Amino acid sequence: MNKYSIRTFIQETSQSEAKNNFFELENDYLLELNINNQIVMIKKGAMVAYDGDIKFEREGILSKGVANMLKKAVSGEGTTMMKATGRGRVYVADFAKKVRILYLENESINVNGNDILAHEDILKSDIKMMKSVAGMVGGGLFQVNLSGTGHVAVTTHGDPLTLIVKPGNPVFTDPNATVAWSGNLTPKIKTDISLKTLIGRGSGESFQLQFEGDGWVIVQPYEESYGTAE
Repeated sequence: MNKYSIRTFIQETSQSEAKNNFFELENDYLLELNINNQIVMIKKGAMVAYDGDIKFEREGILSKGVANMLKKAVSGEGTTMMKATGRGRVYVADFAKKVRILYLENESINVNGNDILAHEDILKSDIKMMKSVAGMVGGGLFQVNLSGTGHVAVTTHGDPLTLIVKPGNPVFTDPNATVAWSGNLTPKIKTDISLKTLIGRGSGESFQLQFEGDGWVIVQPYEESYGTAE
């Protein structure tokens, strides 16, 4: 068979029928959701294909008792989620970012709102604007706390790095490169006056997130811009 034939291409890129778990990685960049009357929250605009009887309903991630002022402060792709229900397969992706599936077992995780691709509806979600960060990184930065037992899929530009936070040894990260951190950690905003003077007031490096305690924080090798709506 010719290695460039259409048949070869189909064989090499065809979906895997062997992957039938609820949350599956079809490849590094595509998440497969095998929905069987469960409810899954999917990032708005992330669905690339589906089969079966699936119903999509747009739902504001900020609609659960959050003030209107906060809604206005947060903009961009990460502000809304779609609720997917029914029976079938759904494929989701986000600008060719790498997808990682995490399974929480009565645990809690904080995720940058822009980096959540999908999560089970049974997980409790709570969204917060990081204190004193609005306007620092292009419109503000908001985090979503997910807790309970269930799946969550997060995305990163490139391969992520997990930094271990130990008592007495704080970790500092660029807000634009910070993806997620353990649920027990609450970052503080640190202003680096010297960097602000050296690089300029518009630079994200002049503001860092400071993590203290016992936990971990995930960063990506990319500084993501927030607050840019479609």
